[in-house]
Amino acid sequence: MSELKTKQNDASVEMFLGAVDNDRRREDSFTVLELMKRITGEAPRMWGAAIVGFGSYRYRYASGRTGEWPRIGFSPRKQSLTVYVMPGFSSCDELLSRLGKHRTGKSCLYINKLADVDMGVLEELIENSLETMSERYPE
Repeated sequence: MSELKTKQNDASVEMFLGAVDNDRRREDSFTVLELMKRITGEAPRMWGAAIVGFGSYRYRYASGRTGEWPRIGFSPRKQSLTVYVMPGFSSCDELLSRLGKHRTGKSCLYINKLADVDMGVLEELIENSLETMSERYPE
């Protein structure tokens, strides 16, 4: 089995975010950083070269493969700010309908700019995600 490349490391979150080329994306990233710090009560850590994560959990697939991943996190990608909502969005229809302009993947929330979304709803999504993760993966 190949080893997971995206691991928690000691790189500087502030240096990573400060180096984001797009001014708006950089500012939005620092806003999400502060939001997640406040909600989680945890220090941010870099995961790989491009993900800012908070907390961690261990998972095991049916195949037996295991890994570790942040409980919540984000990445200022070139196309959008990506928020990692690990439980996915199956129970989030009502919140997503109130969020504003966004796209979703399996566990990814894609936001072009924070001005397009309701920050209170984003906060609720993050809180719900963390609550679900705590139920599924108690610390």
